[in-house]
Amino acid sequence: MKSTWKKFAVGIAIAGALLIAASVVFAQGPPRGGGRGGQGPGDGLGPLGRDLNLSDEQKAQIKKIQDSFREADQALFDQMKTLRESEPNPMSGSFDEAAVRATAEAKAKIQIELEVSRAKMMSQVAAVLTAEQKAQLAARRKQFDRQGPPPDRP
Repeated sequence: MKSTWKKFAVGIAIAGALLIAASVVFAQGPPRGGGRGGQGPGDGLGPLGRDLNLSDEQKAQIKKIQDSFREADQALFDQMKTLRESEPNPMSGSFDEAAVRATAEAKAKIQIELEVSRAKMMSQVAAVLTAEQKAQLAARRKQFDRQGPPPDRP
């Protein structure tokens, strides 16, 4: 009789330990790096870093370029956030077209600056790539252009 109770208690203890282990694993969420669109292993370069077989030196150079642009563009991101937070609410009952236009124009100007900055950054990144890597990137871009935009998410 005691042997049966011991086996039962051991079984309950093992089941409890497995349940705790499973809850810890699921609480951590999806793995980093591969969780969004198959990005590389946490290098921040996404498909670029994975598909072009970048050297460690190239990865470091590209990361440095990205970081410098992120810092330089932070003021623009802050301005955009401020505009979004302060834009007039069209559902408030009163509509001020001039205020909406002014906010939209200010946001458009910031967006233009961000696009120009991104193009400059990509130009600097391209300077780090070899001719073969540039050719791979161009071929991949053509492939994406032929596929068209991704389908809408439900």
